[in-house]
Amino acid sequence: MIGQGLNRVDGPLKVSGRAAYAYEHWEAGQPLYGVIVGATIGKGRITRIDTEDAESAGGVRMVMTYHNAPVQGPRDESIALEYWRAQPVLTGPEIHYYGEPVALVVAGTFEQARAAAELVDVEYAVGRGRFDFAGDDDETYIPKVVNAGLPTDTSVGDFDAGFDAAAVRVDENYTTPYEFSMPMEPHACLVEPRGEDLVVYVSCQIVDAAQSSVAGTLRMDPARIHIVSPFVGGGFGSKLGIHSETILAALAARELRQPVKVALTRQQVFQLVGLRPTSNQRVRLGAGRDGRLAALAHDVTMHTNRDLEYAEQTAATTRSLYAAPHRLTSHRLTPLDLPRGSDVRAPGEAPGLLAVESAMDELADALGMDPVELRIRNEPTVDPERDVPYSDRHLVDCLRDGARRFGWERRPATPASVREGRWLVGYGMSAAIRGHFQGPTAVRVRLEADGTAVVQSDMTDIGTGTYTILTQVAAEGLGLPPDRVRIELGRSELPSSWGSGGSWGAANSCTAVHRACAALREKLLVAARGDERSALHGRDPAGAVFAEGTVRIGDASQAMGEIVARHHPDGAEAEGTTLFMGDDPNYSAYSIHTYGAHFAEVGVDADTAEIRLRRMLGVFSVGRVLNPKTARSQLIGGMVWGAGAALEEEAVVDLRSGAFVNRDLAQYLVPVHADIPDVEVVILDGYDDKANVLGAKGIGELGICGSGAAVANAVFNATGTRVRDFPITIEKVLPGLPPVEE
Repeated sequence: MIGQGLNRVDGPLKVSGRAAYAYEHWEAGQPLYGVIVGATIGKGRITRIDTEDAESAGGVRMVMTYHNAPVQGPRDESIALEYWRAQPVLTGPEIHYYGEPVALVVAGTFEQARAAAELVDVEYAVGRGRFDFAGDDDETYIPKVVNAGLPTDTSVGDFDAGFDAAAVRVDENYTTPYEFSMPMEPHACLVEPRGEDLVVYVSCQIVDAAQSSVAGTLRMDPARIHIVSPFVGGGFGSKLGIHSETILAALAARELRQPVKVALTRQQVFQLVGLRPTSNQRVRLGAGRDGRLAALAHDVTMHTNRDLEYAEQTAATTRSLYAAPHRLTSHRLTPLDLPRGSDVRAPGEAPGLLAVESAMDELADALGMDPVELRIRNEPTVDPERDVPYSDRHLVDCLRDGARRFGWERRPATPASVREGRWLVGYGMSAAIRGHFQGPTAVRVRLEADGTAVVQSDMTDIGTGTYTILTQVAAEGLGLPPDRVRIELGRSELPSSWGSGGSWGAANSCTAVHRACAALREKLLVAARGDERSALHGRDPAGAVFAEGTVRIGDASQAMGEIVARHHPDGAEAEGTTLFMGDDPNYSAYSIHTYGAHFAEVGVDADTAEIRLRRMLGVFSVGRVLNPKTARSQLIGGMVWGAGAALEEEAVVDLRSGAFVNRDLAQYLVPVHADIPDVEVVILDGYDDKANVLGAKGIGELGICGSGAAVANAVFNATGTRVRDFPITIEKVLPGLPPVEE
């Protein structure tokens, strides 16, 4: 069953509209509606806030500001992970960034709340805000660690000496813009008071984090906070933690003793849920004439909110990718009065590989060497910075197989040398790498007396297929058909997990299910072998086979439901777990990653510099594949995201106010169907026994890693113009186009 392309088991619910998302729950009855009022300055303080007109408007039940907001728990920096910390709002008159909540208006209908929100009158003393990443760099500092607890800087050998002695050198800066997750489902919640408890229907990626964060903010016992999140309409990192709409809805529901719904508008999502920081990345590569790297450095400076630090691990992706005896990586932060940085899909690898893999293409061009061959020549035998073996590395296989399938031998050797009518045609490629993470996860599996199985965990499904792959693992583990397995997810009363994020969700939860099923099989065998009434009594369990709802040992068999009904009439249960990676010796003894190779073909209009993506191919090594159908969808989605990062995505800051100018999906451009033609995904067979017992590794974010660089390198190959300031837009390519042929 594992490895089959099973259709999504939750598909019928979703296409029929019966899958209830956070804002769509009606169990609590008729709710009140809340609308957030955001600050219209980027820095300063509130000098006057008049809510009288709003409070007297029709249907209004409450206007909450810092004057009347309940006291909330402070952010506890001693809690290791940001998403489990309290997230207080409306705590004072200070304004830290544009759009920060200054009021919540609650009314009987959404229309009443929205109209009343316009009546809240706020006056500000405007402070001097720092919004210009390029111009406000005088306070740049060194963070203690970067995201995921990784070291800020690393150094191996003597980079300066190695780089100075290199025959061929690349030393370039690459800049990436502010980017956003922008899931289809906006951030929304419904909070229902039940006695002293609160039931929080919320769109979140980690249920345990949501429960802890809400409880810490409201200063309540976590057991009295009940999180419900069975379906999530995308997250991409933006729902790893909860945000102001959830806290405000919870505060209002508790005060009013009625259910309250709050949803962010699309424009508010741009201001209130975090973003990928803008970055300036200096990449230096020094190589011999044979293409072998002698020195490699990746230095990153990025923005951070001055009050809430976030350091994306952008240079960390370079540490395990290529061999080089002399190495240097670093991260620096520039504090600005903008929303805090946050995890956006493939944090670190997505912007980091965009720079490093562009630089590798520049090195290949300087050497006159094929870019695929250059990467193969710099394949390491052990992790070059940790000096430990790789668990299962097939990057070279991805490169070679991808080159063959793509027809890489037809790549124009000379940039801007191939035309098809008005179009300049170019090929580009890049390598992909992403770390594989493991977090503590628990899953309970129960076998009922009727022979059906129930899998329970607070794990979430953010549209990636969690319900389906857990069904497959449980069905195989217990020898049941998939329709005899029921999955229950997304509630805080269920066993706790790290949820969906970081591409760890599938491997964590499926490994825990696998172990729970093994424990449950053992429990059934012990019961049957000790039962004189059973056909399996006294039989050797080593030959036991669980299939088609029965247990067979040799020529004897018994239905699992019969064993359960006789010995566990209320159902037989077992729990499986996974460890935090820091407690698993494999993660210190091995360098565990996923890999890929991207290939892209573009056409660039010789007159207008319009760029059209023609085709993309990705070849990936991810260990064992749990479901090739859902895996392929995940990888395609990532590749499309990477193409958008290379060509379209860019949030622009108004340097006067700190507001994002293009804060809607009409102006913040992401790829649409017409932008993305033929995308092909190939997944190599594999099994990484160091990652987990299933041999499976994370897939979701690997597709974006490096795909943008393949597109960028194809644009250079088509035009001869190298753009290092992303995204690559018409005005950046047009001046360097070759002369139009008469």
